[in-house]
Amino acid sequence: MRRNHPIKEIKGIYNNKIEEIELRLNEFKEIWNKGTKEEIFAELVFCILTPMSRGKSCWTAVENMIRKGILFSGDIYQIRKQLKGARFIYKKSEYIVEARKKCLLDSKVSLKSIIGKLNDGREAREWLVQNVKGIGYKEASHFLRNIGFEQNLAILDRHILKNLKFIGVIEEVPTSLSKRRYFDIEKRMMEFSKAAQIPMSHLDLVMWYKETGEIFK
Repeated sequence: MRRNHPIKEIKGIYNNKIEEIELRLNEFKEIWNKGTKEEIFAELVFCILTPMSRGKSCWTAVENMIRKGILFSGDIYQIRKQLKGARFIYKKSEYIVEARKKCLLDSKVSLKSIIGKLNDGREAREWLVQNVKGIGYKEASHFLRNIGFEQNLAILDRHILKNLKFIGVIEEVPTSLSKRRYFDIEKRMMEFSKAAQIPMSHLDLVMWYKETGEIFK
């Protein structure tokens, strides 16, 4: 059986899944428009957990911590016990507690108010990278997409990088990403997005679907 051309395959998935993708993105936007500071913080925790870990397992851990009343008030040891499915749980539990002190418990400052005062998604991403431990450019882009604040940044995880190679945007999947390299690949992905007439946020979810068979987050 002859395989479709890579770009045709991506466009085919997009055409079949566009309604589902748009519904998911609208759900993200509702978090920014109507979500509580706790809901926004939960999305930040999810993105702290995801590096080198399965997204669904990480979100299950977040949901379990919310249900048990641990995420917003539990100590570091209680949080650590709930991080099943995530890697580097000692560091990540520390990052969660520190982020909670900075972004949630201080009633004078909320993460939403900080981000909302910044000029755009790129500035918000830079603030997150510089101020929240455990958050790099991928995680910050992911978080901003998931709360509906900015949907046009590249979330360069292994699924996306693999597919950028598949469609010829990059020659090889890099073993590590410096800031400069991240921005270079992001620019190339944006150029492809424009040429293919698939918005960046849609393209990300198309590639995720291609690899995982579902549109998650």
